Amino acid sequence: MTQELHIIGGGMAGSEAAWQAANAGVPVVIHEMRPQTGTFAHQTGNLAEMVCSNSFRSDDDEQNAVGLLHWEMRAADGLIMAMADRHRLPAGGALAVDREAFAEAVTAALRAHPGIRVEPGEIDHLPQSGQWIIATGPLTSASLGAAIAAETGEDRLAFFDAIAPIVHADSIDMEKAWFQSRYDKGETEEERRAYLNCPMGRDQYEAFIDALLAAEKTEFHEGETAGYFDGCLPIEVMAERGRETLRHGPMKPVGLTNPHAPDVKAHAIVQLRRDNALGTLFNIVGFQTKMKYGAQTDVFKMIPGLENARFARLGGIHRNTFLNSPTLLDAQMRLRSRPNIRFAGQVTGVEGYVESAAMGLIAGRMAAAEILGQPLPDVPQDSAMGALIHHITGGAEAKTFQPMNVNFGLFRPLDGLRGGRRGRKERYKGYTDRAKAAWTEWLAQAHAPA
Repeated sequence: MTQELHIIGGGMAGSEAAWQAANAGVPVVIHEMRPQTGTFAHQTGNLAEMVCSNSFRSDDDEQNAVGLLHWEMRAADGLIMAMADRHRLPAGGALAVDREAFAEAVTAALRAHPGIRVEPGEIDHLPQSGQWIIATGPLTSASLGAAIAAETGEDRLAFFDAIAPIVHADSIDMEKAWFQSRYDKGETEEERRAYLNCPMGRDQYEAFIDALLAAEKTEFHEGETAGYFDGCLPIEVMAERGRETLRHGPMKPVGLTNPHAPDVKAHAIVQLRRDNALGTLFNIVGFQTKMKYGAQTDVFKMIPGLENARFARLGGIHRNTFLNSPTLLDAQMRLRSRPNIRFAGQVTGVEGYVESAAMGLIAGRMAAAEILGQPLPDVPQDSAMGALIHHITGGAEAKTFQPMNVNFGLFRPLDGLRGGRRGRKERYKGYTDRAKAAWTEWLAQAHAPA
């Protein structure tokens, strides 16, 4: 009988790892502590629950690295991308999903798979034997985190992910807000109207910044440090970096025209993105926060169009735990001191839903190949998958290692192409063409399941 693969954590990485290994013919057990043991951010016991945003970001596989990662995961018959495509929402050039329907579909697919079983309950130690993947994500339990720290001899590194608030659509004032994607991006009218926009004049913006800076914030516990990942900065932290920071970030007033006042240029614009298929919920894009709940309602109701907003969920903040992977993991994503244990997902130091799922996909295939005695060829470094794995298993500087989104800066340079902004379009197309060829060849060599 084929040896079982045990996976700790049923998030994006654990779910994808289980799917890939089971489809390769390896029996899989997913150990998920929810709902028996909850977390600050999760609200259900579903697998692959989305807690920070409902977006998988850009779906452009020719000019964007995360879009390329989408393409590679689809080519590898990835479960996460299949369910995301099935439950996608209009979001301009991005891939956004109905988060509840998405998680329910992933959960149903995994529970229905004859080669997978889900066992509830927390694993609080490092297993001595068997083949394991630890994919516990940013909310690794304290007990398991302590076991990992004791084994590795490394202090846990931490930053804080912040959760953006969600607003009931029928409480938004449509006499002030309007539907439009930035620069009218999208192939359909629905895509071109995927965002709700709330404009601010200069005085409104300045008053908003004042209130944001003065608002009461969540205090950190003793021993914690406030080191933030730049891709998920709380809005008040951005404001602390300069009063104009938000106008050049999530509140930039470019690519949009207010139909209520087409001749008036907004000083800043707050965007909301649809959060469910029914269109009854919208999340405030880029408005992660650690403000206390009372302060949030007061400050966010200063936004034109949200004066009477009702919040389905307010923002929050939680700690993220990740390994110093370049020093601890080998090229097969195994813990050097315990090679029967692999790590996958955000705990390895990748950032984002897509990146986490991608590392789960690779870890699942690697573990299955080892169990079956069919070693995989090395993941090509010129693919998006390979660029990420290379970064976390040795390409990054260990002393300054921090969580990383996939980006073209991780790719090996292409010869003969112009650098700088003017050559960017041709260069990015070159990266994606090369990556697709390398990934397609690797899948063929690895005997990808149909």
